[in-house]
Amino acid sequence: MSNATNPGNVATYAERVARHVPGLEDLHRMAGILLAERVPTSGRVLVLGAGGGLELRAFADYQPGWRFDGVDPSSAMLAQARLALGDKASCVTLHEGYIDDAPEGPFDGATCLLTLHFLAREERLRTLRELHQRLRPGAPFVVAHHSFSQDGPQRDLWLRRNADLLVFKGVPMEQAEQGIMTMKERLPALSPEEDEALFLEAGFGEIQLFYAGFTFKGWVCYRV
Repeated sequence: MSNATNPGNVATYAERVARHVPGLEDLHRMAGILLAERVPTSGRVLVLGAGGGLELRAFADYQPGWRFDGVDPSSAMLAQARLALGDKASCVTLHEGYIDDAPEGPFDGATCLLTLHFLAREERLRTLRELHQRLRPGAPFVVAHHSFSQDGPQRDLWLRRNADLLVFKGVPMEQAEQGIMTMKERLPALSPEEDEALFLEAGFGEIQLFYAGFTFKGWVCYRV
């Protein structure tokens, strides 16, 4: 989530992200299941935006034979990922940086969870293209992030619903309201239709929506 590199935010990342993302643990489980449909038991998986290590740990527990390359620009978040991985750390290689700093592969599958909504359209497309080049033909790509209508009234409605869920979970109303303003001003979110068009433009096919939690959407698609 935003401001993840702040030391205080890093320390509480797992708690905060679980509060903000509906069904986070199940999202990780579903992503693992979708990967396993095509990734072999000894496969190699690229995890872009791996800071915090939550999905890496979930995937490593689910498929002990997989090997992972995790990429994140924050050294503090990568340190948090090492802690989260614990005894699973030996199956993961962590890289500080962005998609250009990821190994060339080829990978048997990839994920990018709760990350692409921070990127403006053109950088998002470039990132998707670079990721696409690192995958084997037919490899699955599982992606999830904020994606909701950008039409004014509809955008405001979905942001309000998101805020109401946070308040239900114990977030102070003032903080939830501030979150709405922050997302409006700083988050270059796209609509689901725009996101799917980018996946196609980057070279992915068989695009399937598998997850929806208010402003969050998740898809699986495959390298053509």
